[in-house]
Amino acid sequence: MPVGTVLVCGGTGYIGSFTTLSLLDHGYDVVIVDSLLYNSSKVAVDRIELISGKRPDFYQVDITDEAALDAVFQKHPAIDSVIHFAALKAVGESGEIPLDYYRVNVSGTINLLRVMKKNDVPNIVFSSSATVYGDATRFENMIPIPEHCPLGPTNTYGHTKHMVEQIITDHIAAERQRATKDGKPAERFNGALLRYFNPCGAHPSGLLGEDPQGVPYNLLPLLGQVATGQRDKLLVFGDDYDSKDGTAIRDYIHAFSKVVGRDLPYEVRPRRQGDVLNLTANPERANKELNWKTEQTMEKACEDLWRWVENNPQGYRQDPPPELLANANAIGTK
Repeated sequence: MPVGTVLVCGGTGYIGSFTTLSLLDHGYDVVIVDSLLYNSSKVAVDRIELISGKRPDFYQVDITDEAALDAVFQKHPAIDSVIHFAALKAVGESGEIPLDYYRVNVSGTINLLRVMKKNDVPNIVFSSSATVYGDATRFENMIPIPEHCPLGPTNTYGHTKHMVEQIITDHIAAERQRATKDGKPAERFNGALLRYFNPCGAHPSGLLGEDPQGVPYNLLPLLGQVATGQRDKLLVFGDDYDSKDGTAIRDYIHAFSKVVGRDLPYEVRPRRQGDVLNLTANPERANKELNWKTEQTMEKACEDLWRWVENNPQGYRQDPPPELLANANAIGTK
């Protein structure tokens, strides 16, 4: 018997696919909905099955389509929790097409919450972002950033995440009040907001990783393209920051170069609107309340990333090397 059934929105994307893999490994049934429009691939479902030996149910559904979302819930009445990754996520792009970002990130989440309410699904974990903090260096003693740091997003993407956090908070509060009024346990309804910083790495098998479509918006996939010769150089945005070397603090650039075995070429360009100096997490509260600690060093994450990029330069648009397939079952989800 499964320990629960989880709907993963955006489950074929980078973080969503790894979360799906972990859920399967821990005995959950998983249902994925993903539009496949933004940096995701259905091939990730095949790779998840290859690694875990289990295949999640998959539906190509956009969260902006409330009726299609509801149909998935109707087909899977055992769903008791949702982990919500589906979103547009590029800081620079968000300022160019803000209405699209509000439509997908905010309106799409409202659709999801409405369908959850209709189908009596009480739990949601939301994939938020450290961009909700904005420039934390404007405050004393807020680097590394703790959860209680004042919020102040500096770009449209961050604004959408901030808004969705508040929407979920209000929704859970209202559901708990309604339950109390009806004489039912209020604690049945729960929401968690996870503010990610810079996720990096890949599965140690080399079969699952980040596969950006088009021009990557995150730093590490860009570094991977430089390392494989798909891109001439890395563009570093800004040399006028108040830091040791005049650029934003990005230690993983040096870590990745070390793993590759050579310095990767880069060029300094003017900083982009919305970029901030330092987004470094303070994990103390997660250590204490969730008993969560990092299991990988930055160097190990970069090693896994390089294994993925070197063997899959075209991402999921190519077949993996035979030696990776041979080792997949041996490595599993470790």
